[in-house]
Amino acid sequence: MSTEINADIINHLYDTILSRKDADPNVSYSAKLLAKGPKKTAEKFGEEAVECLIECATGNKKELITESADVLYHLLVMWVSAGVSPDDVWQELHRREGTSGIAEKAARPSDPLK
Repeated sequence: MSTEINADIINHLYDTILSRKDADPNVSYSAKLLAKGPKKTAEKFGEEAVECLIECATGNKKELITESADVLYHLLVMWVSAGVSPDDVWQELHRREGTSGIAEKAARPSDPLK
C-alpha cells in the first residue's frame, strides 16, 4: 500500500461504506450505522468529533491521530446516509478556492439555526 495519502483514500473508503449500505447490519458495522438513518449517523459523527477535540485540547497527539481517523470514517458514513458524495464536497471546495474565508462566509445565506 502506498504511503501517499490523498483524496483517493477518502473516495475508496466512501465507496466501501456505500457498498455496505444494504449489507446485513449483524455483520457490517457500516451497515449497522447506516440502518439507523441520517440523524443517528450525525449524532455518532458529533460524538467522534468531540472525542477528537478532547485529544487535541489535551495535547495527546497519538490519540488525536486515532480519533481523527474515526472522525473521517464517521463523516463518510454520515455523507452516505445523507446522500452526499465526496465529489459534491470536492466541487464545493473547488468553488471556494481562491476566495477569502471571510468573503466566502459573508456570502453564505444566514444560518437558520440562529
